[in-house]
Amino acid sequence: MSSTELPWARAAAEVTGAHGAAVVPGEELRTVALPGLALAVRTRPPVREGLPPALYVHGLGGSSANWSALMRELTGHLDAEAVDLPGFGFSPPPDDGDYSISGHARAVIRLLEASRRGPVHLFGNSLGGAVVTRVAAVRPDLVRTLTLVSPALPERRPQLSAVPTGLLAVPGAAALFSRVTRDWTAERRTREVLTLCYGDPARVDADGFRAAVAEYERRLGLPYFWDVMTRSARGVVDAYTLGGQHSLWRQAERVLAPTLLVYGGRDRLVSFRMARRASSAFRDSRLLALPEAGHVAMMEYPEAVARAFRELLHETTADAGRS
Repeated sequence: MSSTELPWARAAAEVTGAHGAAVVPGEELRTVALPGLALAVRTRPPVREGLPPALYVHGLGGSSANWSALMRELTGHLDAEAVDLPGFGFSPPPDDGDYSISGHARAVIRLLEASRRGPVHLFGNSLGGAVVTRVAAVRPDLVRTLTLVSPALPERRPQLSAVPTGLLAVPGAAALFSRVTRDWTAERRTREVLTLCYGDPARVDADGFRAAVAEYERRLGLPYFWDVMTRSARGVVDAYTLGGQHSLWRQAERVLAPTLLVYGGRDRLVSFRMARRASSAFRDSRLLALPEAGHVAMMEYPEAVARAFRELLHETTADAGRS
């Protein structure tokens, strides 16, 4: 899955633009243009020169904005960027229409190669967790540490609350859901998403809720919204069925980077019981268990996730110094 042999891999052009986005104060949004691919990248300028680089990758239906709180917590420790995967956030669909885990991983690899920022501290949530696991397995040269928040790694018995999301992969399911919910207001849609993703939706304040509603309305207006959701969900399901060397669990075992695993006790999409298997699969792992968190712990408890990452950063920096 490496793209190092491709002659255009480093031929990137950066275009700064507002995108019509409501960017969090202190953040900037720009587009990185690659052949057949354009990726919106969110940045929070580092507080000083020389900080280690980081890249954040969101989950299904999310965007780079999912990492804003954690980026703010770690602004004194990392030179951070967060990417909108192809078709999500402010990134348009890719020319090849590939929304598989491998397709998204290739997009991340191409971004890292074009920016020449690697190796980076790589973060992933949910779908993004599966994506960066694959990146770390096939391109260890690009990854300094790996932080996975509720990664979408295969489960034999998914929770019942996760089944509707998986059903998006079934042909026609998205169109049916769109018809069934056509009378739902953006406020109701947003509440449903928050209930699914947060351990306690009440942690979202009024301003945050209004911003989420506005973003949901914008994305529902995109002509490719449901197609991207359907194909990306199908990509997750397909990845769950792969065996052999392409199995996500087999690739997790190949990851060399020190890994921080974050699991929420109230996660309705990724079972908390998967924490034990993940801890065994990743050879150099440490676990942060947050009993009250849901699927997006970096949004609900950014201080706790940041504290655990700072410990990982201190540990790996000290190890590098001894070496």
